[in-house]
Amino acid sequence: MLNELRRIVGTAYVLTDKEDLLCYAYDATPGFSHMPDAVVSPANTNEVSQVLALANTEKIPVYPRGSGTNLSAGTVPTKGGIVLQMTRFDKILEIDEANLVATAEPGVIVAALNKAVEQFGLIYPPDPGTVATATLGGTVAENAGGLRGLKYGVSKHYVMGLEVVLADGSILQTSGKNVKDVAGYDLTKLFTGSEGTLGVITKIIVKLVPAPEAKKSMMAIFSNLDNAGNSIAAIIAGKIIPATLEILDNATIRTVEDYAKVGLPTEAEAVLLIEVDGIPEVVEKEAAKVVEVLKANHADQIQVAKDAAERDKIWAARRAALPALAKLRPTTFTEDATVPRSKVPEMIRAVNQAAAKHKVTIGTFGHAGDGNLHPTIVCDLRDKEEMERVYKAMDEIFTTAIRLGGTLSGEHGIGLGKLKYMEDQFGEVGMKTMRAIKKALDPNCILNPGKLVGEC
Repeated sequence: MLNELRRIVGTAYVLTDKEDLLCYAYDATPGFSHMPDAVVSPANTNEVSQVLALANTEKIPVYPRGSGTNLSAGTVPTKGGIVLQMTRFDKILEIDEANLVATAEPGVIVAALNKAVEQFGLIYPPDPGTVATATLGGTVAENAGGLRGLKYGVSKHYVMGLEVVLADGSILQTSGKNVKDVAGYDLTKLFTGSEGTLGVITKIIVKLVPAPEAKKSMMAIFSNLDNAGNSIAAIIAGKIIPATLEILDNATIRTVEDYAKVGLPTEAEAVLLIEVDGIPEVVEKEAAKVVEVLKANHADQIQVAKDAAERDKIWAARRAALPALAKLRPTTFTEDATVPRSKVPEMIRAVNQAAAKHKVTIGTFGHAGDGNLHPTIVCDLRDKEEMERVYKAMDEIFTTAIRLGGTLSGEHGIGLGKLKYMEDQFGEVGMKTMRAIKKALDPNCILNPGKLVGEC
């Protein structure tokens, strides 16, 4: 097998030394690790096709991988086999200004794509927190979102067409540059968010949008969590869709201020960070309306950025949330339970209750405008007694999200980390249907086995 893999991709692109394999045994998710048997780095679609055809014949597991920044254990090679490292696919193939689309390979870094299209006055909106390191293919496979998700949506709203290698090595083309295409099943969306369980993405056509001419940011401070929640609902009800509408709870506020000294009031129960964008006249009008809503809902203090420096200071608080919390303990779990936006205060309270009940440290921040919260648990994976309490707190967080009409994931995916809760959300029939799709496209179950839908 190894000799055949070396023949396909070249000897330099098949890694088998223990020191190399260790680097691909884990991703950004704590608590999951397993050694692969080989790491294979193909350079083109034909090589991917040959590798999958061989692996399928021999029933060898294959785990597609980009930068490994995912937070669901989605790229951990739990059954050994081949890690298919896709970072050699690093070319932007076309920027079609006339049709507002770009075609790129899956190993292109998302920030690099945005850098390339900004000269045309365009942006690719999905912006996960790891935008400077995450690959386009990985974000499409995980259906990633980011801070701009409220106004601009997530990856599936921008993927127009894909080239995908199926488990048997056959090559599938889905859709293309057409703005409207309702012919047949929507295979593009089927593979977007499939977490590498249905095929390996080798080319991506994405929609671009004009970059906003102006932006205005503001921070609102609340001593009452309900007032913050009411403000979120009222902003949207006022027909204003901010580009970004973020929340930090008190535990996060205190941690961020201790870490970054950005001037946050440590006694506040919640802070909202808001940005509107668009043409200058609309931005000014919408910013004024947001301020009115915040005042009407009893914000204790409102700070509107007057220039780029003040805007950067506001967003420094949000950018510091995860590193500030991660600094507290050796292990950091960043979850992404999502609820209807009207349930955000109730969800934050439930997280705080779980933290107190199980004596674990949790800071909650996230995309309040679309209900996508990031309860972040800091702990020490080596402490077995503490981890028992952590996993009990996680159980309560996810069961509460489902009870409130929410979902297990707004942007991080399922992988292994949330697999045990999937039937709670989708029911027996839902899981049976998804497994049937998996089995139809991957009858030998070689593609990222055990992830997203479990064993097939």
